[in-house]
Amino acid sequence: MTALSVSEPGRDCPLCPRLHDFIAEWRQREPSWFNAPVPTFLPPEGDAAVQLLIVGLAPGLRGANRTGRPFTGDYAGDLLYSTLISHGFARGEFKARPDDGLELVGTAITNAVRCVPPENKPVGAEIATCRTFLVPTIARFPNLRAVLALGSIAHQSTVRALGGRVAAYPFKHGGQLPAGGITLFSSYHCSRYNTNTGVLTEAMFVSVFSQIAAFLRT
Repeated sequence: MTALSVSEPGRDCPLCPRLHDFIAEWRQREPSWFNAPVPTFLPPEGDAAVQLLIVGLAPGLRGANRTGRPFTGDYAGDLLYSTLISHGFARGEFKARPDDGLELVGTAITNAVRCVPPENKPVGAEIATCRTFLVPTIARFPNLRAVLALGSIAHQSTVRALGGRVAAYPFKHGGQLPAGGITLFSSYHCSRYNTNTGVLTEAMFVSVFSQIAAFLRT
């Protein structure tokens, strides 16, 4: 079985009953939405081109769950993709639609939990279950050098996916640690809540990507 076949859950993945039922409810309410596990967003050149993997928490209800592309359709994507474009990790124009033509450059984007959770809050068992997809997602990129985890939950799940102990890799905004043969970077999540409350400023977010870009040039 290939890494690809095990890294992407099926459209009707039943492994987390609460999330499966929540999506089923939204398929009834909004049949035109994507309403399924959101696949990893890849550069057009494929897996071998990926040097940076970005790991978010989970799809937003009216964002990726609606559009089918990570960080597409809500505020978090506005900040993420503008920052990616400015640092050369994406090209084109982000218009918050999966058909906007935006392309990633040497970068892939996924989520620690692939299905939208009620109230944007996955529970521990769901995070652990979906790690069965995060582990092979990380493994599918033969030239991966860096992973950026957005938020503490994504950070902790990524540490575990890399075979590390969470206590040995504490979450810190701007953190940079070697882990599992790659370098793990961490940032506060680029959610509207974090930016509205001042937990994360645009300058803080940009600084993390400048750090990653400098690392990948070495």
